[in-house]
Amino acid sequence: MKIKHLFVGCALMAGAILTGCCGASSPIVGENYSFKDGMIVFDEPARAAGQESMLGFAADPIPVVRVGFIGLGMRGPGAVERFTHLEGVEIKGLCDLEQSNVDKCQRILEGAGFPKAESYVGDEAYKQLCERDDVDLIYIATDWVNHVPIAVYAMEHGKHVAVEVPAAMSVAECWQLVDTSERTRRHCMMLENCVYDFFELTSLNMAQQGLFGEIVHAEGAYIHNLSDFWDSYHNNWRLDFNQKHRGDVYATHGFGPCCQALNIHRGNKLNYLVCMDSKSVNGLAKAKEKMGSTEFANGDHTVTLVKTEQGQTIEIQHNVYTPRPYNRLYQLTGTKGFANKYPIEGFTFMPGQISADILPEGAQIDPHSFVSDDVRAAIMEAYKHPIHREIEEKAKQVGGHGGMDFVMDYRLVYCLQNGLPLDQDVYDAAEWSCIGELSATSAKHNSMPVAVPDFTRGAWKKLNGYHHYMKGE
Repeated sequence: MKIKHLFVGCALMAGAILTGCCGASSPIVGENYSFKDGMIVFDEPARAAGQESMLGFAADPIPVVRVGFIGLGMRGPGAVERFTHLEGVEIKGLCDLEQSNVDKCQRILEGAGFPKAESYVGDEAYKQLCERDDVDLIYIATDWVNHVPIAVYAMEHGKHVAVEVPAAMSVAECWQLVDTSERTRRHCMMLENCVYDFFELTSLNMAQQGLFGEIVHAEGAYIHNLSDFWDSYHNNWRLDFNQKHRGDVYATHGFGPCCQALNIHRGNKLNYLVCMDSKSVNGLAKAKEKMGSTEFANGDHTVTLVKTEQGQTIEIQHNVYTPRPYNRLYQLTGTKGFANKYPIEGFTFMPGQISADILPEGAQIDPHSFVSDDVRAAIMEAYKHPIHREIEEKAKQVGGHGGMDFVMDYRLVYCLQNGLPLDQDVYDAAEWSCIGELSATSAKHNSMPVAVPDFTRGAWKKLNGYHHYMKGE
């Protein structure tokens, strides 16, 4: 696929505005589904001969990870800077449409005492970087629609891939990532940073140790008023995508942590979803102002409900248009406890669920209220995830959304160096990204249920629970 334009960018939560490198036309979304037993079912291609599952896949250890960065706008420089704080990495190439963005990142390397990297500038310069034989990992921080073309090209040229969120913009693109990863035996990790947030990772550890009992419901969201940021997207690419596409187009920040807590494709799977959206008012007004548009596909507020194989429900929301406080709405509802982040960070438990050894003297547990601040602090410390115990202080020093970006990069490199399965595999990338087209399809058909494709092709039954692999296991 020829990419005619290079854009810079990819937006992460909390207003990370990116301009990127390497552009392409919007993905083609066709009628690639049928209606079966009252549900919309997307076509699921059979696994090609010779292709093998990537579940639990571990590549050979790479003691020194050699990296090439593609997309050096607002998000890219931060990634380059964070990598200068990692041991055992070499930055071999920097690619962008704009020479000035490459130069900016060269100065970051120089300031950190790193050798100058090879520069790649131009419409298809990313191909030259992917074709190098001294690069192990391609790190993609471009605009959304170019994630898949670049990721596929990189894997086909023997490179592991880390790609910003969402990894893909259609179900067909999700399958393309899965099949390419399986065929080439190369990792494809989506750079979902929110799963490494200190509250989310601690809550996951608590859930895995049974503190909430059986989890029956989870919630996540991306509610972030972008009114001050639309002008920062190179060539208006983000507003343009929302103008053309309905549904939850940016689900992964809220959805990813929920999926990990519910062991999705590790003994559980997503079965189907329904979606309902509001009319577009603020989105349409912004599109009229900036683009002269008289139509706007994306509703101002989108709500999607998902049902899992084990009977849990997940609610996710998307709203980037209306004046509201920032909210990722991370919640876990269990039979014995409850976790909540935004707007109030807290926990609720049944009496006796927290060990007396953890609780401050005299503390009381009320199943109708959040625990007190001192109890919450004691619980957060007692159940701090091993990854945070290992890297938390350095992560907070380096930064990136409070440190979770650095934890994400650290874990990616750690797993590659030690020949371990990655924390997020290509099936996570597909499952969390496919929500965009699936939710749009449900809304288009009056909130009709839509089956979530099984990107593992039945292999989800082979694993038992989500796991962060550690050296020596």
